[in-house]
Amino acid sequence: MKRIMLLLALLPGPREPAQVNVRLSEWKVELSQQNIAEGPVTFVVTNSGQIPHAIEVEGQGIEKEIETIQPGATGTLTLTLKRGRYEVYCPVGEGSHKKLGMEARLTVGSVRTSESTGYDGSAMGDAPAVQAISVTGGGPVVQILPGPFPFPDSAAPILQAFGDEREGLESQVKNGPYSNNVGRISGTFRFTAWDKGATRDSVDGIAEFTTQDGARWRLVLDRVQTKDVPHHPRFGGVILGLFYHGVTQVHTPLVPTINSAVALWAFGHLYRKGTLVTDNAMVHVMLLSRTRRDGDFALACWDCSRNKIEELQLQILPGPGEPKFDAPGGFLF
Repeated sequence: MKRIMLLLALLPGPREPAQVNVRLSEWKVELSQQNIAEGPVTFVVTNSGQIPHAIEVEGQGIEKEIETIQPGATGTLTLTLKRGRYEVYCPVGEGSHKKLGMEARLTVGSVRTSESTGYDGSAMGDAPAVQAISVTGGGPVVQILPGPFPFPDSAAPILQAFGDEREGLESQVKNGPYSNNVGRISGTFRFTAWDKGATRDSVDGIAEFTTQDGARWRLVLDRVQTKDVPHHPRFGGVILGLFYHGVTQVHTPLVPTINSAVALWAFGHLYRKGTLVTDNAMVHVMLLSRTRRDGDFALACWDCSRNKIEELQLQILPGPGEPKFDAPGGFLF
């Protein structure tokens, strides 16, 4: 009788994905590993920041991103990566978060144990160079008065993500500062802003205008706001190039989605008829894509991000704990 011998090869089963923990915050992407082997990998992404973030993995023909993650939440993204180098960055704000430093490197293949554990910010490139912009208003000047927001149905789904702010924002839908209720006034506005990355920004500017009640106002800008609050990052005070508002969940959705050449948040010295009102007026300035039409200056679009950048907006509010002042907050130069 012939013997039949069977040689059974033990074939390895599918390999479990490697795991890379990703921690997001303002303005960092931190990876638990910077070098991994080729093959499947699961990114476990935690948003430890105060505003929504996400990750996108790009390189070697791959460009995949995770859904936006709310503060305190976690998400996962599983990919199969081949040998090479990859960027892992936050795509929120059409690259605005990436510009602020939310970018890291991941190397696939040639793993070195000494580099494979521990969080590392892994920021790409050198510290950003100082950028500056000088702006002078040159068009008609309009005072934006309280009234209903003209795109309530478009804003409603976005408001769901604003947590404790939602109730206050919903009241502004009915009667708030982002309305079609405007009046012609006179005034001038000029400023210079310096963007030095996520910190050390600065501003120097003066606005002078007469409101509809005949009062003459003067605003002097000399220092920026830097404290981030949920959904309302300050980007160090000044940021050149920002896609936000509207659908982005970055700042209020009661402004259309816009692109800005510069956005800044500052404290100002505010004078009315030559008398100091406050040294701590809260000021927001945008040189942005056009949102309002000629003639009646009504808001003309919900997504205005592709329009030409040619509006200069100034908003003035009382500082924390300070009494309200008579000037309505919004102006268009």
